[in-house]
Amino acid sequence: MELKTGELVTRKSHDHDLLFRVADVKSDMAILHGEDIRLEADAPVNDLSKVQTRELEKRRKRVREQEETSYRLFRQDYQLMREKREYQSTDGYHYTSRYFQLPAKVLHLDGDSSYLKKCIDLYQRIGLQVHGVHLHEKEMPSEVAGLVRKIQPDIIVITGHDSFSKNKGSKNDLRSYRHSKYFAETVREARSIVPQLDQLVIFAGACQSHFESLIRAGANFASSPLRINIHALDPVYIAAKIAYTPFMEKVSVWDALRNTLTGDKGMGGVETRGLLRTGLPYLEEDSYD
Repeated sequence: MELKTGELVTRKSHDHDLLFRVADVKSDMAILHGEDIRLEADAPVNDLSKVQTRELEKRRKRVREQEETSYRLFRQDYQLMREKREYQSTDGYHYTSRYFQLPAKVLHLDGDSSYLKKCIDLYQRIGLQVHGVHLHEKEMPSEVAGLVRKIQPDIIVITGHDSFSKNKGSKNDLRSYRHSKYFAETVREARSIVPQLDQLVIFAGACQSHFESLIRAGANFASSPLRINIHALDPVYIAAKIAYTPFMEKVSVWDALRNTLTGDKGMGGVETRGLLRTGLPYLEEDSYD
């Protein structure tokens, strides 16, 4: 079977469980990127099946339904946070002047340009200010410091593709992971500039990443505690929860994870302060962005 870069395939040996894009073909081996999950894998070409149009439509419909459910849950959560914020900012609705907000800035580093586009679309739908950068995972440690100084973000998302290979060693060995080492180095570089967890909130990791090393490096949230796959959009919901929580309130780990598609099996972290600041009065001619 002849494969081209960008074609969609499934793996026979895994009972066609996941949808992949062909990233590269070398001789009789293909490098695969998950279409909806942040997994990178190698597979023999003869183990792959091209996905037919009808099957592709069924899979995409199922994923869209999952994504919309997660988005609706987030919007409900956001509406409750907004109502609470309005009540507190107006002293129980006694103060009638409009208030303004200082929005959090997100720097999103992604090893996959397709995922980055999907994430930026969701950030914009949610209403978050984002600066997205496509970088190979190996390039992230050397680039992040300059980007932090230039963008001065409140939140950094460091993600792309990853995977654990038991043929390379144990789950505790960082060398057994495709890109966890680079994610951890990137977190450490960012933390060398802003050490405080509540001044710069960091999410790091992808599918099956070495969760413990990312948290030790200084991430507030990371994947993947049980070494499972995570959805491409999950880091956005973590960032949004922190961004829309007032800075005087803490975000518990469960609150940050509950609107994601993966949940606490794929992600974890430490309690973190929110980043949203509200002020009065709102002046029409001024911009606070």
